[in-house]
Amino acid sequence: MEWQRQDLGAKPVLSWCALVDGGALKQAANLANHPAVFRHVALMPDCHVGYGMPIGGVIACERALIPNAVGVDIGCGMGAIRTNLAASDLSPELIRRILSVVKELTPLGEGHAHRLPQKWDGLRERDGDLPGGVDDHGWDLAYRNLGSLGGGNHFIELQAADDDLVWLMIHSGSRNLGLRIAEHYHRLALRVNERGKIELPDAELAFLPLETDEAQDYIRDMTFALAYARENRARIMTSFQTAVMDTCPGVEFDPPIDIHHNYAAEEEHFGRRVWLHRKGATSARKGEVGIIPGSMGTNSYIVRGLGNPEAFQSCSHGAGRRMGRMEACRTLDPDACDRAMAGVVFDGWKPIQKRGGRRGRLLDLEEAPLAYKDIAAVIAAQADLVEPIVRLRPIGVAKG
Repeated sequence: MEWQRQDLGAKPVLSWCALVDGGALKQAANLANHPAVFRHVALMPDCHVGYGMPIGGVIACERALIPNAVGVDIGCGMGAIRTNLAASDLSPELIRRILSVVKELTPLGEGHAHRLPQKWDGLRERDGDLPGGVDDHGWDLAYRNLGSLGGGNHFIELQAADDDLVWLMIHSGSRNLGLRIAEHYHRLALRVNERGKIELPDAELAFLPLETDEAQDYIRDMTFALAYARENRARIMTSFQTAVMDTCPGVEFDPPIDIHHNYAAEEEHFGRRVWLHRKGATSARKGEVGIIPGSMGTNSYIVRGLGNPEAFQSCSHGAGRRMGRMEACRTLDPDACDRAMAGVVFDGWKPIQKRGGRRGRLLDLEEAPLAYKDIAAVIAAQADLVEPIVRLRPIGVAKG
């Protein structure tokens, strides 16, 4: 742990992030003064400002759920599979061919989905009983978004371990479905708190008391979004494996690792049953295997949890941003960003798309490695939370 402060609110804030930016620190203070938060607030080393609660934040609530402490991309998470391929045998041309095939199979980017609805029993079982906030158009999107990547920091990557074996790694979540559910229940939480005359440190932290129908409905729909996100990643990974098999006959795959890092779950901590909220944070129970990605040009890690109780048995979900998206586009040097991607096959930097499809003057550098914290420092800062067991470097990246 980097520091602990008692002066930010009624409850302590424990931080594994040495330098927390002002916006995220204010959000941590709001959580420390929140009537539903139990014991303390934990900040992971990738902590940065989010909506209401910092990304890289972990809190427990005894009898409440806070929709914005889960986040709008419910179930966002990681998948990884080790192969028997040697990275040294993959030429840049072969890597580009693999990525080309997976991009044909998987829609990439915001607003990009399958042309036809996809089949999944999990969706069919909710026909006629749509999740909160989801209308007929949203439900059609849910069918067509299944097996699509999305945009932003979501990715499909070929990576090389220190032993030269190739790994497949993906990052995606519940797409538009999770966003609709999250926004719907946040609006409900605002009304519930107003009805109960509950004073909040920040309206973005409106909560649902566990005994209310709204909380039980949120649990049901959040759980559904988690299942959808896991199925989404499974389908993307299947397409990724297909692309590799088409290009590299005889390849073998280990069983997949799959984890969420935006969710709430009922767990036991400090002798109490609580609803543990991890927003941009990963479960790290003792012996549990997890995934901590870096940026598209830096190392990622497969880790094993140490079960640290002060962190609510959690760890970071990635490197964490060191600058905002538009700040990166305005201030980063494209040549420096190219140098940071040396040795990685990717599509290069494209102009920012404006409304109406027009291209802007600035290049889209929001996901460049220089926009992110140093992943080696982030891993070192959580040496009491996880132990790295595999180090990976990117060799080919596909993004939205």
